[in-house]
Amino acid sequence: MSGTWANMTAADLGRGIGTGKINPVELAEAFLDRIETHPLAPRIYARATPARARGEAMAAAARAKAGLRKGLLDGVPVSWKDLFDTAGVATEAGSALLKGRTPDRDAAVLETATLQGLVCLGKTHMSELAFSGLGLNPVTATPPCLNDDKAVPGGSSSGAAASVAFGLAPAAIGSDTGGSVRIPAAWNDLVGLKTTAGSLPLAGAVPLCERFDTIGPLAHSVEDCALLLAAISGDPVADLAGVDLSGARLAVLETVALDDLRNRPAQGFEDAVARLGRAGARIDRISVPEVAEAMALAATLFTAEAYGIWREVIEAAPQKMFPRILERFRSGAGVAAMDYVAGWRRLEDIRRIWIERTAVFDAVLLPTSPILPPDANRLMTDDAYYVTENLLALRNTRIGNLMGVCALTLPTSQPSCGISFLGAAGQEARLLRLGAAAERALL
Repeated sequence: MSGTWANMTAADLGRGIGTGKINPVELAEAFLDRIETHPLAPRIYARATPARARGEAMAAAARAKAGLRKGLLDGVPVSWKDLFDTAGVATEAGSALLKGRTPDRDAAVLETATLQGLVCLGKTHMSELAFSGLGLNPVTATPPCLNDDKAVPGGSSSGAAASVAFGLAPAAIGSDTGGSVRIPAAWNDLVGLKTTAGSLPLAGAVPLCERFDTIGPLAHSVEDCALLLAAISGDPVADLAGVDLSGARLAVLETVALDDLRNRPAQGFEDAVARLGRAGARIDRISVPEVAEAMALAATLFTAEAYGIWREVIEAAPQKMFPRILERFRSGAGVAAMDYVAGWRRLEDIRRIWIERTAVFDAVLLPTSPILPPDANRLMTDDAYYVTENLLALRNTRIGNLMGVCALTLPTSQPSCGISFLGAAGQEARLLRLGAAAERALL
């Protein structure tokens, strides 16, 4: 395969199709061949969908020839996390509990993306039932990490990130319940967008915690994320023209998010903040003490819902699960209904406080993760290490989910260290414009 194609953004590939320099069929075949021959591909793709990809690419080529392209990404191949239903193709969500599960129709977002001309390359490996930010999955596969071949890649959209980072897809669609798009994006030097809960239909997406589940893209650029969001939503593409950081008001969140930062994530974050300031942004530092209270509610709200959804399936065959993930699900069994209801009522109060404290800012900044990708083998053998790293991995990203906002992670000067921008709920277009300006400042 052309090394140029493997490393190009989805948008640039789309522009190549538009000018006639790239044929969608040849493009799809090139990526399918790379998936077939790359030594890491079995750890990245749960299964490819070559017949579907070829058919969709042929249709895209015909539209391009007739001057009837549906958009810039018409004919561009994309990978899909293996919790999005694909008609006639197994969707197992990284779990032996769902082995052989084959839906009869596509997930709603995949249907929309297909109508927009995206080409489905296949389904990527993920954390078991999406309940881990590490990307460690001894049940199916643990995908590789771009910057450390001994480390986990981040999860739960682990294969999604790896497919893009290793040139096996131009872009990927994942899901994010507590950081599952942003962590693997950050640890593999990609851009990742967490959308606002409820902004995209979850029909046909295997759930984890439906009140927190979101869908979002992982890609090489903010432009790609904007185009992919439009493709899976059917909405217009965010206008990224003329973006500039001059006058932007950004706030560094000092509550929780800066605690226990390892050296390189701290260095990458502070360097990025300084660059944003030099590009014209006004940087303030804020504390929102209620965020710490919200974080304490997470164990109640996430685990109770996750176990409530999966209890019957899990307890029918618990031996099929990785014990650490099984333990995490079962921790929801001890949550009292009154505590769950009270927890959600308090979280809604805290969300209103967050809006009041952050309304004057264009975005709130924080390190995407306080740690680097942990060592995969040590996670399997060192209990204390697993507990520490697992808790820290999703700590910062979970803030965005708890506050109910949209969020964007961008790479920094340090490998596997991202900086996150938290926008207001439902303001993805505005956040993407800000992200495009920040991306220029951080290059």
